[in-house]
Amino acid sequence: MAYDFHSTIERRDGSSLKWDQILAYSQDLPDGVIPLTVADMELKNAPEIMEGLRAFLDHEKTILGYAGPPESYTEAVVHFLSTRHAWNIERDWIVNTAGVVPAFYLAVQAFSNPGEGVMMMSPVYHPFFFAAGQFDRHVVNCPLINRNGRYEINWALFEQLASDPANTTLLFCSPHNPVGRVWTEMELRRLGDICLKHDVLVLSDEIHFDMVLPGHRHIVYATLGEAYAQRSVTFSAPSKTFNLAGLKTSYVIIPEEGIRERFKEHMRKISAGSPTILGFKACEIAYTKCLDWLDQVVALVDKNRRFVEDYCQRHIPEIRPYPMEGTYLQWLDCSSLQLNDDQLKDLLWGRAYFFASPGRMFGEGGEGFVRVNLACPTSYLENALERLEQVIRSR
Repeated sequence: MAYDFHSTIERRDGSSLKWDQILAYSQDLPDGVIPLTVADMELKNAPEIMEGLRAFLDHEKTILGYAGPPESYTEAVVHFLSTRHAWNIERDWIVNTAGVVPAFYLAVQAFSNPGEGVMMMSPVYHPFFFAAGQFDRHVVNCPLINRNGRYEINWALFEQLASDPANTTLLFCSPHNPVGRVWTEMELRRLGDICLKHDVLVLSDEIHFDMVLPGHRHIVYATLGEAYAQRSVTFSAPSKTFNLAGLKTSYVIIPEEGIRERFKEHMRKISAGSPTILGFKACEIAYTKCLDWLDQVVALVDKNRRFVEDYCQRHIPEIRPYPMEGTYLQWLDCSSLQLNDDQLKDLLWGRAYFFASPGRMFGEGGEGFVRVNLACPTSYLENALERLEQVIRSR
């Protein structure tokens, strides 16, 4: 069936975090303005999920008490990873958590000590910095190299940093948010070989691994081979893929028993939360009944990516969209406007009502960029780009 990705959804009074943020910035917003910031979708959830949750709630035996993972949920995760990502996992490798961000915060605490370094590659999802800095670990940055609009890993610097015994973990983003790279097998193996050589544990955030555009293929780091898997912790969830972030449901896959028990022990020490009964059910439904919906969303994101590229080329050449391989987040280079970050935000947010995420929040290398959420009806993007074009032309 063809799903409705065209209808606009009024969320100003719908308890949406990103809508609350822009309304706090300005209550006087023109019609058609939406936030293009926080990475959830301005799309209706798959009807199979909504109908399935209604049926579940209406079932006479459903009680919304404390819940562990049902067998049907675990089977759905195992089957989804096998069929969608060619990753055959054991059930006991799964550790269920209440969100990927809390999970990698836990992992940084569990697998490094105060004063040690946590490696990462900016510009990168900003909670990575908080995960290290808030717990007295050092942020050890290995900035990506921007080669004519395509980002690459700085291999010489990465090996140098990994060789320092004080740097014990790598917080890795795959696919990469915000620059949109889908790492190749060659890149992943080279990274893994360096980490194995220097005994660096790979904490791989793969929450966007279902959002890969045509012509690219995501490879789960842990599928590279036994040695890589045994020194890895993989984080993912249905939240980005199926727009379920509000249900706080995620899972961590840890093949090596000692590492897995260390993570679970740290969860127990701080009484970390687990997914809710509705989160388990929504994930199960998504992974078993909504794959056609997912394929159509990926097609929409690819359409929106091409629309943004074409519009900017024809009408706003000052804005340069970078090649997008994965995620639903477009990285836009605005440096030719020759504005500092405060001036750029004022132009975009204050004058054009173009509510994109400022690039500086993603660390070194984000200056002069913005990140745009493309998981929305194309008409929203058209309206936003038209406003931006008018403001730039009137400068």
